[in-house]
Amino acid sequence: MHNYLQLVRYKNLIIILFLQWVMHACVIKPVLLPFRVPSATPEIAFWLLVLSTILIAAGGYIVNDYFDVKIDEINRPDKVIVGKNISKKSTMRLYQICTIIGLCIGIGLAIWVRNVTFGFLFVAITGLLWFYSASYKRQFLVGNLIVGVTTALVPFMVGLLEVSFLHRTYGELLDFTPVAPSIFSWINGFALFAFLVTLIREVVKDMEDVEGDREMECRTMPIVWGISRSKWVVYGLVAVVIAAAGFYVSKIHFANDTLTMRYYILGIVVPFIYFFYLIIRAKQQSSLHQAAGFLKFIMVVGICYSFVFYFLQARAYGFPLFDLFMINQPAV
Repeated sequence: MHNYLQLVRYKNLIIILFLQWVMHACVIKPVLLPFRVPSATPEIAFWLLVLSTILIAAGGYIVNDYFDVKIDEINRPDKVIVGKNISKKSTMRLYQICTIIGLCIGIGLAIWVRNVTFGFLFVAITGLLWFYSASYKRQFLVGNLIVGVTTALVPFMVGLLEVSFLHRTYGELLDFTPVAPSIFSWINGFALFAFLVTLIREVVKDMEDVEGDREMECRTMPIVWGISRSKWVVYGLVAVVIAAAGFYVSKIHFANDTLTMRYYILGIVVPFIYFFYLIIRAKQQSSLHQAAGFLKFIMVVGICYSFVFYFLQARAYGFPLFDLFMINQPAV
């Protein structure tokens, strides 16, 4: 069982589940409450979306390991599972099961909400994950962008599902309200953060795996440009993340809100300063692995701002937090 859990990257799947849940419970629902509009997404539909996303993501991790056996035997021989602990035939069968079930659930949801785009995204994501593992990840920057985009779609799909159900409930009337733009303004912020942090992490992982990638004639950024120049790309992307997060912070207006700025400094800026330190001193594969792992921590911290947003929204508009207790209004 442990080998199968490692194969599907169960820790990453838990993060995916957490990300979609906080988008649904701590972002979308609080955004809707000031409009006196309840969430139109049935709980069963939301959890079907989560299940579909997790199954398709698991399939992506499985097929990635399937195609990466030779590279992994060079980069991390002690962690190779496919062909050793689990046969290649069983690996491919598990990929097919996860992907087909996840895709069927996603298409079923698209039919439920009558949204062709929603269904197309599931098909596109499945195809991208296959071709990423088979070919694109070995090409300059293409694979990194694909992983970044598919990660950004994890929160975006939650917002798209909600807006689709709202359209199904209220019809064209919804188009004359700021409800949908309000949802996407927040969801897209988290999606952009997820995209940029994932893109940075993918470049760092390519630096970590440069030995095996070069042996297999891959054309990743560290191989084409070298480790030193790739580090400068990472520094630039980190600056973009900090600037983009700062821009969002400047647009958030809650009465007596000091939490957002403190969270931005302590949860985003300070961790990225430490990440800078890790990258600057990174000379070996283990140091780069530590830096890539720390980015996952930054990702989770960024996602957790949704709890702060929920708190501020509940305090500003006077509704109970998680339907349990009221937040005192700030003094004027």
